[in-house]
Amino acid sequence: MIEILTAARVAEAAGTGALVADILQTLRQRCAPGTNLLDIDRWAGRMIREAGARSCYVDYVPSGFGRGPFGHYICTGVNDAVLHGRPRDQRLADGDLLSLDLAVVRNGVAADAAISFVVGDAVDAESAALIAATERALAAGIAAARPGARIGDLSHAIGTALTEAGYAVNNEFGGHGIGSTMHQDPHVPNSGRPGRGYTLRPGLMLALEPWVMADTDELVTDADGWTLRSATGCRTAHTEHTIAITEEGAEVLTTPSTAS
Repeated sequence: MIEILTAARVAEAAGTGALVADILQTLRQRCAPGTNLLDIDRWAGRMIREAGARSCYVDYVPSGFGRGPFGHYICTGVNDAVLHGRPRDQRLADGDLLSLDLAVVRNGVAADAAISFVVGDAVDAESAALIAATERALAAGIAAARPGARIGDLSHAIGTALTEAGYAVNNEFGGHGIGSTMHQDPHVPNSGRPGRGYTLRPGLMLALEPWVMADTDELVTDADGWTLRSATGCRTAHTEHTIAITEEGAEVLTTPSTAS
């Protein structure tokens, strides 16, 4: 299903997006060496409930992936875990590369975002480069999003930024449409050919999410049935925004409410 939202619904989505971004920024500030992933999950759940929102993840059972309901409020990926990281009893160490991915529904509309950052003070060059590459790729995809553009234009912009940074692109998982539910059509691969695919129009919402692994494009699935890791054990990064297509271009919806 491809859902086109009214301007009023997009405005509601911006409120949901600000909530997602605010929660992610609060969690980033709280995360320190010694923080347990299960504590991050509990903090996220509490903030979601206090805001009158609902998690998109707790009862999530996608077709053909995962093992039963996800059962948690947020995805927590540490170092080699890049996607769908299921929170577990693990304490963060100084220098860990942590990815947090959060999606909620409020007032009947969803928003989805992810951030990656290094915990503590031991920021290594490889982790910084991975994070920067995903952020540049995300910015490139957003810049390409406008009415009349095609999904392939966004995918090409994202993929070009990632490959120019020296990373291989895995297209098993990528961005997606979003609206009254978290995962909708169209799929937005992280590489592609320009001029191909669905034509963007005002009211379409998309979650763009470039992710990379330092020295491979191959994933392996953890024993929990959810967490996707780099096949070589290398570090990974993941960045995501929800955007809305407007008459003028793309509006980023997952911007913190405290942003200047």
